[in-house]
Amino acid sequence: MAKNKTVYVCSACDAEVGKWAGQCADCGQWNTLEERRPEPALLPGRRDGYSGVVTPVQAIDEVELAETPRISTGLAEFDRVLGGGLVPGSVVLVGGDPGVGKSTGLLQVSCALGGGRRVLYVSGEESPRQIAMRARRLGLPQEGVMLQAETVVENILATAAELKPGVLVIDSIQTMQVGALNSAPGSVTQVREAAALLTRFAKQSGTAVFLVGHVTKSGDLAGPRVLEHIIDVVCYFEGNLDSRYRLLRAAKNRYGAVNELGVFAMTDKGLREISNPSAIFLSRQEEITPGSLVTALWEGSRPLLVELQALVDQSRAEIPRRLAVGLEHNRLAMLLAVLHRHGRLATYDQDVFINVVGGVRVSETSADLPLLLAVASSLRNRTLPADLVVFGEVGLAGEIRPVLNGQERLREAAKHGFKQALIPKANQPPEKIPGMEVIAVGKLAQALEILPATPPVG
Repeated sequence: MAKNKTVYVCSACDAEVGKWAGQCADCGQWNTLEERRPEPALLPGRRDGYSGVVTPVQAIDEVELAETPRISTGLAEFDRVLGGGLVPGSVVLVGGDPGVGKSTGLLQVSCALGGGRRVLYVSGEESPRQIAMRARRLGLPQEGVMLQAETVVENILATAAELKPGVLVIDSIQTMQVGALNSAPGSVTQVREAAALLTRFAKQSGTAVFLVGHVTKSGDLAGPRVLEHIIDVVCYFEGNLDSRYRLLRAAKNRYGAVNELGVFAMTDKGLREISNPSAIFLSRQEEITPGSLVTALWEGSRPLLVELQALVDQSRAEIPRRLAVGLEHNRLAMLLAVLHRHGRLATYDQDVFINVVGGVRVSETSADLPLLLAVASSLRNRTLPADLVVFGEVGLAGEIRPVLNGQERLREAAKHGFKQALIPKANQPPEKIPGMEVIAVGKLAQALEILPATPPVG
């Protein structure tokens, strides 16, 4: 019988090598290789690696399908991001920058859920006294919420097996550790194994589990990438700490739409949901300036109106600056080339700055046309109509391509008082939108023709 050979596993990237070295060849980190004996190979067949029980095989047409029940979290915007509410047995990972409101939001959810079911809130960062003080300061109901300060996953699962909570909150997954492993909490191995044990408990018991996750400087979740593959829902809290608004976005959701967006305001009483987010992102100045216009984005399952600003100024540097806040930098460079080639507007000697007001991050291509119109407006020093909304994708040949859910975007704009809309020709609605003039264009040059209609500023 062959002996199990010793392997060395990197605690930073989880790479395995057969010989110890001072530096990991995969990630370049020093002194991260830890000695470990490989687990024995499993027997052939479908087997659970911990119990050794063969899982049953079912034909797909014999599987019983029942409607998945949803549990309201007490926050309608949170329910929207989750796909309609919390699913029993699901695992939800909530990430975000320090101080953005992860723990506060989940404490609000825990106290709201505690009125109808038992909730176990486990913290590896705060004591029960600190959590209780925050709950009282926020004026939250406290019935049915059990607190535990623990970092060993085995102890947490033993407590959960005894209390049988309906919801389990882990704050945070980076502070948890599996007692059988020798690596430090927060390492790749610890985060992966802790998440796997908690996920297995959720599926077997039907307990819904919330995991709080830390993020790195680049905005990604700390720990192994496999963490996001194991769980069911991944949500990110976004927003600047100097702003009172917080955005909760779903990056992965097995029970609902991806990129669904929930909008909250951070107050002295915790997170307050914003039911009409378009209104807060449209607080424009009374005097409209060149380079400012409104576009209609599609976030998850609803439209969102945001203001997009552009500033074009003569460059004093050898290489002009290109800065985009809320938009992809590479797409900005590509669109400026399209503007030069098909719109006859050159910006190679101009600094171009783009900003999406309110801290919204644009991930779809419907902002292409409004971006170029804003740049042209600032470059020509001409204002666009204040009641104009624009959306559409721009191709490399200067064509205006259609976007999804065009009619829903137009209705949202009309509801907020917009009288004009510049859209792709293929998105022209079959019926007239009451109170709105729709201008459909097929080429970028046609869209730029609306600029001379307004008098120059100054």
